[in-house]
Amino acid sequence: MVSKKTQKNIAKEHIEALFKEAKKISKSNHSLADRYVTLARKISAKCKVRIPKKYKKLFCKKCCKYLIPGKTLRARTKKGKLIYYCLNCKHITRYPFKKI
Repeated sequence: MVSKKTQKNIAKEHIEALFKEAKKISKSNHSLADRYVTLARKISAKCKVRIPKKYKKLFCKKCCKYLIPGKTLRARTKKGKLIYYCLNCKHITRYPFKKI
């Protein structure tokens, strides 16, 4: 029997590997990149592991599509917020940032 801590570490490694593969393949095969994101989300939910912060902005939370600026994502800045607009499901996500 594998301990919970080991399971969580394995899940984190799998999630990172899936996002790296999604980034590599996103240029040629969008549907496979979307599938990798869906699998990573399922692993994180099943093992109760958070998706690392650096990968959270790379997919749409509503439709699980891998976001590629210009193709599946429109990014804008307005009033101290970074606005992501998913071109697939039309979902808007706002991230605050500090003005310099």
